[in-house]
Amino acid sequence: MTGDPQVRTVLGDIDPARLGVTDAHDHLFFASKLLPGQELDDPTAATELLLAFRVAGGSALVQWTPYGLTRRTRELAWMSEELGVHVVAATGLHRAEHYPPVILGRVVDDLVRVFVADLTEGTQPADLPDEPRTGPRAGLIKVAGAFHTIDSHARLTMTAAAVAHEETGAPIAVHLELGTAALEVAELLCGKLDVPPDRVILGHLNRNPDARIQREVAETGVFLGFDGPSRANHSSDARVFDGLEALVEAGHGGQILLGGDTTTAAARYEPGAPYLLTTLAPRLAKLLGGDVVTAMLVANPARAFATSWLK
Repeated sequence: MTGDPQVRTVLGDIDPARLGVTDAHDHLFFASKLLPGQELDDPTAATELLLAFRVAGGSALVQWTPYGLTRRTRELAWMSEELGVHVVAATGLHRAEHYPPVILGRVVDDLVRVFVADLTEGTQPADLPDEPRTGPRAGLIKVAGAFHTIDSHARLTMTAAAVAHEETGAPIAVHLELGTAALEVAELLCGKLDVPPDRVILGHLNRNPDARIQREVAETGVFLGFDGPSRANHSSDARVFDGLEALVEAGHGGQILLGGDTTTAAARYEPGAPYLLTTLAPRLAKLLGGDVVTAMLVANPARAFATSWLK
């Protein structure tokens, strides 16, 4: 790779030192056929959430919504400019179940080209594939594992992500289904596909609070996503705190990222991006120390999302 590391935001590449306090995994826009009636597709509501995050002290938000799930990158750019919050958008592909067949069929045999074009030329709506790529560029690749395994679709998307990373330098963010198959994903991406561990972010580790597994995953060198705090039907914050404390004591504090991960309209009323800063961070600071938590919110995401872009 050449050049100084930069974070690719919807308003252009920036020095990672400018990123600031970061929600490392969230969704201002997201719509899936698995969640009918729960679409995040309201620019006003998204703007209000981003504003609340800024008022709470937030400086940057990374949206993990990949291709075809209503990522609204043009609106992200407008909101970023109006509110003064850095926003990073994603390319990539989620689990197959999230997509109508027509959308999936359009790109599944051409994933590397789609990913690289989103990262280097600009984004376009999935329902307008012939439209010029006039949307802002994506800054990461988001793919997904299956429950306790890497199925054929996940293997396909992760392989394409690894090739797109090799061509561009882009970081790869992985949705772990209920936090499972983390070691298998790390082995595939970093072991077999030769993606450097510091270019890989594994999300939802808090949803499978197995301390032994979390420690083994941390030892691979990947970034560790703890996102969706205090979410109904997920692991309690008490177990999340125990897991984070154990990882910090084992020397892995520099790999931890925190995110709100709002994915449905109903979840807008649950803890999300502002909660990270108003409630979670102060509680974590009492347990782990303010400097450790500041690193999770500032220094760690600056390293995780910055790369020396090849294109």
